[in-house]
Amino acid sequence: MASNPTVSDLFKSKDVTDDEVNAAVDAVLADLATESYPLAKGWTLDLVETIRTNERAAEALKTDKPAWKRNMVRTAILLAHPVKG
Repeated sequence: MASNPTVSDLFKSKDVTDDEVNAAVDAVLADLATESYPLAKGWTLDLVETIRTNERAAEALKTDKPAWKRNMVRTAILLAHPVKG
């Protein structure tokens, strides 16, 4: 695995489950104030930074299309680089 894996890499290696990714998505959709989100097995993800740096996800959060919001947030999370520690 890469030294700086994405959430997608961790998902593929089964270090992060689908339920854990879905929980992170739910956390963003409920309240985007979570900076240090405990993803799995010692991995944390800054959800605010994840959305801020993904233009499509940030734009999707401003729409009234729930499925679009969810899909764009999930994509942003899968592309993000969590921190081990």
